[in-house]
Amino acid sequence: MFDYSKIDFNVEKFQLCTPIRMNEEIKGEYISKDLGVGLRRTDTKEPIAIVKDSYEPVQYKDVVDGIENAIILSGINTVDAEFKTSVHDDGAKLELRARFPAHKQTMIRQHDEVVPEFVFRTSHDRTWANNGMMGLWRSMCFNTLVNGDKLSYVYGRHTKNFDVDGFASKIKESFNFVACEGMEKLRGWYETRVNRKEAVNLFTNTLAQRTDNITRKKVANKVMLSNLMKILDLENQHIEGRGHYERYGVREAGTLWTAYQAATYWSSHVDKTKGAVHTTKVNREDRVRKMLVSPQWMELEAA
Repeated sequence: MFDYSKIDFNVEKFQLCTPIRMNEEIKGEYISKDLGVGLRRTDTKEPIAIVKDSYEPVQYKDVVDGIENAIILSGINTVDAEFKTSVHDDGAKLELRARFPAHKQTMIRQHDEVVPEFVFRTSHDRTWANNGMMGLWRSMCFNTLVNGDKLSYVYGRHTKNFDVDGFASKIKESFNFVACEGMEKLRGWYETRVNRKEAVNLFTNTLAQRTDNITRKKVANKVMLSNLMKILDLENQHIEGRGHYERYGVREAGTLWTAYQAATYWSSHVDKTKGAVHTTKVNREDRVRKMLVSPQWMELEAA
């Protein structure tokens, strides 16, 4: 299933030491207890985090064993399933992805298929919590379809005693929700009209919003808004083959589905970023989730 060669290492705690300087020369060192303890890989001795002394690391191999067993126990059909293992920041973070094409579904339009996808993230540096998300992956554009519903999320404690049965039950529950109620909601978005003015208002108050450095007020990020609207224009053209523009005869035509796709394309495809790509993707996914529960989105959804 998952690639164990990428997690073929353990981590261990070590004491943090501070050098003692006298006349610009290092005369010794002392153990610094105020900072906590360090966490490092046992194979490379490379430090990857600073944690509390009470923290007990859980090895990635044990985590992956638990996730694999939970997926099997959940009853999800794993025929032709795709499993991806990604380690980031020298081993500080772990991301697992599992796609289940045996359960793929077609949206209203032909060739627009979505596949259930389970994403699990954990970390040794405590930046990623021990949790997963059951969502959908759109093969047409390689978008990870982020879900705003709490029932699609699976949470687990960062402990050595991994509750496989409990986690399997949560995975199954989230899978059933996404495959049934989640799909029904997406198909509703397919037929919900959203004009250009409404899309601008949605993005301005969610994804394309920033805090002004001087006034500290929320203002529009005009560059991001422009990029999102360009993506939305492309989504509107693709949705019908010939495009929503020609279908409705006006350039402003679109749907809640295409607005959603513009948002998930933005979160799934990261080209230029100041930080690490994986961190940017996670942050963007979180912003899309917040958009899906925003007053602006819910107003459009209820229309």
